[in-house]
Amino acid sequence: MDIKEDDEFRVITPTDTQLRDSVSARTGTLWTAVAHIITGVIGAGVLSLAWATAKLGWIAGPAALLAFAGVTLLSAFLLADCYRYPDTDNGPLRLNSYAQAVKVYLGKKNEIVCGAVVYISLMGFCIAFTIVTATCIRAIIKTNCYHREGHNATCSYGDNNNYNYMLLFGLLQIFLSQIPNFQNMLWLSIVAAIMSLTYSFIGIGLCLGKIIDKRKFEGNIRGSPAENRGAKVWLVFQALGNIAFSYPFSIIIFEIQDTLRSPPAEKQTMKKASTVAVFIQTFFFFCCGCFGYAAFGDSTPGNLLTGFGFYEPFWLVDFANACIVLHLVGGYQVLYRNPCALLTKTSMFSFTCVTTHISNILDLVKRSSVSLFLQLSRDG
Repeated sequence: MDIKEDDEFRVITPTDTQLRDSVSARTGTLWTAVAHIITGVIGAGVLSLAWATAKLGWIAGPAALLAFAGVTLLSAFLLADCYRYPDTDNGPLRLNSYAQAVKVYLGKKNEIVCGAVVYISLMGFCIAFTIVTATCIRAIIKTNCYHREGHNATCSYGDNNNYNYMLLFGLLQIFLSQIPNFQNMLWLSIVAAIMSLTYSFIGIGLCLGKIIDKRKFEGNIRGSPAENRGAKVWLVFQALGNIAFSYPFSIIIFEIQDTLRSPPAEKQTMKKASTVAVFIQTFFFFCCGCFGYAAFGDSTPGNLLTGFGFYEPFWLVDFANACIVLHLVGGYQVLYRNPCALLTKTSMFSFTCVTTHISNILDLVKRSSVSLFLQLSRDG
């Protein structure tokens, strides 16, 4: 059947769809979709939800977690219905990215705006992954130092900057980026999902152990105090931003849905997967947020594992931080795929992504060298 569309709204032709289907078979199931979603949403940010709950208090904190869970699930249901076009059940066109969906439903101009926002967001995620990974590596080294020297020891391993650890992370990503289809491997999402659940369980267990030792719940209804009303309002908005940032997976929902086999209809499987995934992430968010606040009260650290709320058992804290590093190493490859593909398409050379990595790393090397030279000059 021939389908004629405007150039402005043309996304994928039936011929393109058939060709792509013959090249890459869709074999995804409910549980692979759940694994992909969990990999995307349950990240290291879950460990900062205790701080967010502490700023909001015992009523507003849990209420905000539930509210954002409902909004996330509703948006996932609406987007799942947009995967096939023009008919939501039979298509025949499949939209395999958020930008494509915006183009076909809202037009080319909106796609340009949306694409810019999406790619900026993805690059922001990649920057955050790099910083958090470096912070976790530094936390592992400092935890071992505190265990050897005592909790009051001066263990300053790159407190002023994380350039060296970022450099190691960048070198590793250059190596992984050369593995064909690394970001599409099913085991990558499964391993990342296991890592995210592992360090979340460890964080929850450490908080629960602290509550049992103290035999009381910390915190209050209004949350931790601030210097003045303006500062309190700012902290509340920061807390709401942390929660809002932790939930949504709208940017990757079409890519996940495009891996699902049919029958049953992809949208049905995606809605079930979204329900299961949101339930799981809400459970973990509640446990990390509420148990963390109950354990520390007004002194809740910004991150349960890297903020040194726990020093012992040091090996368990080290293992949890190592799980975060492994999770983010794989997650970086998945997130950086789309910006990297865009650069490749718009560039004359296919190695644009590698050169981008190299330029960033050379910049880090330069900064690290300057920092080291200045430090040696002061010491001399």
